[in-house]
Amino acid sequence: MTQGLLQGITVIDLTRVLAGPYCTMMMAEMGAEIIKVERPKIGDDSRAIGPFLEDRSAYFMSLNRGKKSIALDLKNPDDKALLLRMLAQADVLVENFRPGTMQKLGLDWDFLREQFPELIIASVSGFGQTGPYTDKPAYDMVVQAMGGIMSVTGEDGGNPVRVGSSIGDIVAGMFTAAGVNAALYRRSVTGKGERIDVAMLDSQVAILENGIARYAALGTVPGPIGTRHPSIAPFQAFQAKDGYVIIAAGNDKLFARLCKTLDLNELPSDLRFSSNGKRCENVLALQAVMEEKLAAKTVQEWIGILEKQGIPTGPINKVDQVLQDPQVLARNMVVTAPEKTIGELKMAGNPIKVDGMDDPTTRRPAPLLDADRDEILNWLAKSEGGAA
Repeated sequence: MTQGLLQGITVIDLTRVLAGPYCTMMMAEMGAEIIKVERPKIGDDSRAIGPFLEDRSAYFMSLNRGKKSIALDLKNPDDKALLLRMLAQADVLVENFRPGTMQKLGLDWDFLREQFPELIIASVSGFGQTGPYTDKPAYDMVVQAMGGIMSVTGEDGGNPVRVGSSIGDIVAGMFTAAGVNAALYRRSVTGKGERIDVAMLDSQVAILENGIARYAALGTVPGPIGTRHPSIAPFQAFQAKDGYVIIAAGNDKLFARLCKTLDLNELPSDLRFSSNGKRCENVLALQAVMEEKLAAKTVQEWIGILEKQGIPTGPINKVDQVLQDPQVLARNMVVTAPEKTIGELKMAGNPIKVDGMDDPTTRRPAPLLDADRDEILNWLAKSEGGAA
C-alpha cells in the first residue's frame, strides 16, 4: 500500500474493465487498500483485453496495480457471506455492474445501508441508477456519441471521430473517486455512509463546457473545428516547415507579442484581427497569414523562439515522445511495476502530488487472479478478532 491521503481506508472493489477500476486505481494511488473481488476462473474481463506481454494483459496490469485479488462467486451463499464479512470491515464499496445487478445479488442499497450504516457505496454505470436509459448497456464509444463530445471532435466536415482515449470511462471513474472522497469527509462529520451514483453519460455532459456555453448563449449548435479553440484565436495547431506547432495566444497582449515575433507588426491594427472576437471571425485568414511566416522554420526552431518571448507553445508529441519528455519524467509521471516474468512495465504515474508524501517510481504490480486470498482472509480474521 502506497502512503497517501487515503492511507487506512479499505475499499472493496467489485468493478471490472475501465470506469470502476480507474476509480479504485486512483484511490490506490492515494494510499487506500483496494481488495478486488473477481469472478472465479475468469476474473476481470480486462484480463483478456490486449495488448499482452506473454499471456498477461498490459491493459489490466496498468489499471489494477497496487490492488489485491480474491475470487468470489457472489451467487454462492458462502462466498456472499465472506463478502459481507469483508464489507463489515471496509470503508467503501465500489461497483460498476449494470443497474439492477446488485439487487439481484441481494446487495441492494437498503440492505447494505441497514447492515453497514458507515459504509460508502459508489455505483458507476453507463446511464446511472435512475432515468429512462438506466437499463441500457453502454460502452465508452456509446456515451462519447450520446454525450456530445464526438460532435465537437474532428475536422469541420469530416467523419465522426472518437476521442483517442476512453474519456467516457476515465472521466466517470474520476468523478466517482471525487464523490467517494467527499463522502469520506462527510462521514467524518455525520458518522454515516453515503451512496454515490455516477453515470458515464452524465460525466460526458459535465465536460462539454464551451459547447454548452456557446449553445446557451448563441443558440447555435457547435460542431468540429479541428485543433482550433471555438472562442479564442490564434489558439490552434499551425503548419511549420516540418510539422505542426501549437500556438496559444489567449489575449490581445500575447497576440501583439506574437505578431512582433513573427514580424507581422501590422496585424494588431488590421480591423480583421484587432480584437479576439474579430480574430475568431477571420480565423482562416489569420491562419493563412501566420503559416506563410511559420513555413520558414522547423517546429523546434519556432518553439525556441516563441518560448523566449513567453508565448504559450509546444509540439504535438506522440506517445513515445511523451514518455521521454523531461518535464514528464521530472514529475515522476512514468512509473514502473516490476513483474517477475515480464520485467518492468511502464505506466502513467499519479498526477496528484502531495507535499511531504512519497511518490515512488515503482508500484506494486497488478495481482494474479485470487493471488491474495490467504492475506485477505488473515486480515479479515485479525479485524474480526477471530478465525478466518
